Amino acid sequence: MNLFLLRILFTIGSGIVGYQTIIINDSGLLGAVIGVVGALVIILLELGMRTVSVRGLSSAVFGLILGLIMSKLVTDAFVFAPISPNAMPVIKVSLTLIFCYLGMVLGLRGKDEFNIIIPYVRLRRQDQIEELAVLDTSVIIDGRILDIIKTKFLESKIVIPKFVLRELQQIADSTDPIKRQRGRRGLEILHIIQKEAAHDITLHEEEFPETPEVDAKLVKLAKLLDAKILTVDFNLNRVASLQGIKILNINELANALKPVVFPGESMQVKLIKEGKEHNQAIGYLEDGTMVVVEEGRKLLGQEVRVLVTSVLQTQAGRMIFTKLDR
Repeated sequence: MNLFLLRILFTIGSGIVGYQTIIINDSGLLGAVIGVVGALVIILLELGMRTVSVRGLSSAVFGLILGLIMSKLVTDAFVFAPISPNAMPVIKVSLTLIFCYLGMVLGLRGKDEFNIIIPYVRLRRQDQIEELAVLDTSVIIDGRILDIIKTKFLESKIVIPKFVLRELQQIADSTDPIKRQRGRRGLEILHIIQKEAAHDITLHEEEFPETPEVDAKLVKLAKLLDAKILTVDFNLNRVASLQGIKILNINELANALKPVVFPGESMQVKLIKEGKEHNQAIGYLEDGTMVVVEEGRKLLGQEVRVLVTSVLQTQAGRMIFTKLDR
């Protein structure tokens, strides 16, 4: 049953109830009209609440309950005060309104810290811990996550935030052809991931409207769900790590899996471009590792055999320094 059909049934039901309720002096038609109008007003209110998240609503209800409890405790204390009986109802109503308002405001402002709210309580056995991994935009566009999922190395349940999907769609609709191509590639990768891991993937609806930056939203969501973040973004890696969030960086994984080479080893490499230093040339291995060849500029465009002199590991990847094998 979709929402449209549910709204129609609700409107018809309200009209019938109104007709049956106000049937005095042949005014049943008026009652039916009042019921239908009331139903339409409620439907309009429901449509206006589309932007209200379940977590936000739960936080408001939690704050309302807390406000009612506090107002009850405070008004009961006024019984022992020398107050006129005529003034007590006014005091009770006023305190109830004040505490309910303050409770709801505090609940909405602190909703990110309310991990005990009902929709976010995960009841499970202690030996059955569900690990979650939140995907960011960069790792989806990168595409290597698809191969990792296919190999079954990633055991965590994949979470794709709705705001990440929206950012991906904005990139795909960009006027810049390069961005547009990257965005469409990301959407295609996401479609394949959904087919490859249909039982392990979920779309999360939380928006965090008060936080404009996507990276900040990712950090908040990871904290809320106690999840890891899958990324290839170096800046997000740093920011999230500083806030105590576990990061799965595919670039770091790729660097760790690159073949280990030692000084004195021989290898074959094609020289593609000039290096920064005098007479240097640069080539690349099949896995993308940069190879710097001393005295190789004169052999650009050729495939040469070189000897490894040193290996430098950087945050951007591994660099191998070599000399010509003569």
